[in-house]
Amino acid sequence: MKQTCLYDKHVALGAQMSPFAGYDMPIQYSSIAEEHQAVRTACGIFDVSHMGEIVVNGKDAERFVQHIFTNDIKDGKDGQVYYGMMCREDGGTVDDLLVYKMAYWDYFLVVNAANIDKDWAWIQEQAKGFEVILTNRSDNYAQLAVQGPDSEQIISEVLGLSVCQMIPFYTARYVLIDPKVKMLMSRTGYTGEDGFEIYASPETINKYWDKLLASGRCKPCGLGCRDTLRFEVGLPLYGDELSDDISPVMAGLGMFVKTDKEEFIGKEALARQKAEGTAKKLVGIELQDKAIPRHGYTVLSPDGTPIGEVTTGYRGISVDKSICMALIDSKYAKLGTEVQVQIRKKVFPGTVVKKQFYNKNYKH
Repeated sequence: MKQTCLYDKHVALGAQMSPFAGYDMPIQYSSIAEEHQAVRTACGIFDVSHMGEIVVNGKDAERFVQHIFTNDIKDGKDGQVYYGMMCREDGGTVDDLLVYKMAYWDYFLVVNAANIDKDWAWIQEQAKGFEVILTNRSDNYAQLAVQGPDSEQIISEVLGLSVCQMIPFYTARYVLIDPKVKMLMSRTGYTGEDGFEIYASPETINKYWDKLLASGRCKPCGLGCRDTLRFEVGLPLYGDELSDDISPVMAGLGMFVKTDKEEFIGKEALARQKAEGTAKKLVGIELQDKAIPRHGYTVLSPDGTPIGEVTTGYRGISVDKSICMALIDSKYAKLGTEVQVQIRKKVFPGTVVKKQFYNKNYKH
């Protein structure tokens, strides 16, 4: 079991630790609900050092990233951050990721922790014939996510970093801490709130974690509320809402699949799915009861026919409703359609609703 550079600090804080993607990670410190609300109303900090970082350099860097990535980076400015997917020829999702365009010859890819080895092998295989240098830097970076409506002010005042001019989900920048230390920061996150992600050496991340906690203005948050936060605003988790068998079009993420660009792996299949539709679609479902739907539970039509499965489900902390995302037969995916969810031995009525149960609060 791997440990992040902040492992000892999590244990000292009494965090509930659990295996995730090969790491022993904090699930919660106080309670998932308390940590969730701290991010929605003030500020929470997450250790996300388990995430993977892959660097693409070289003459063909831009052309190669365009080849493996569904979004279009060609006309972006240096420093822009793009969300999208890497897909197989059949449209299945290898992973969803962030791509940082540092320069036309320099790209920084942030991939899911559980997929680092798979992604690294796949990217290396696709690079044949391109003049690129690939470097897996996953073990060199630690990462901190500072999330919530107070995050900008706290980072400015506690860490002394000027971030008010950074554009959300687009602008990244190198910030010099001292002549020997370089750090990458972006106004991004996985909570639906304003926030920042910081990539730096383990030493720097340890210092920042200590400063932020000592300020008394940030609550340490675990992976438990990271999941409830992202779920409420309709953000996918690889392995639940995306997978080798679930394409971004099926998952309702077609806006990040630019089929009008020249080429990328999976373009033909995904363009066909956009034009013709898919057999299954990812939807939101709101139950009329307080029973909680969980991953893998069966979704039924009104007459009791199985039509799909729940991908993620909770009692929504911010909305106080029993809600879930589910992959179901497309003919039942229209908003307002009545469905049922089987929870253990009982069946509960529900309604198809938008996947975004809670509005995102990004800074504009």
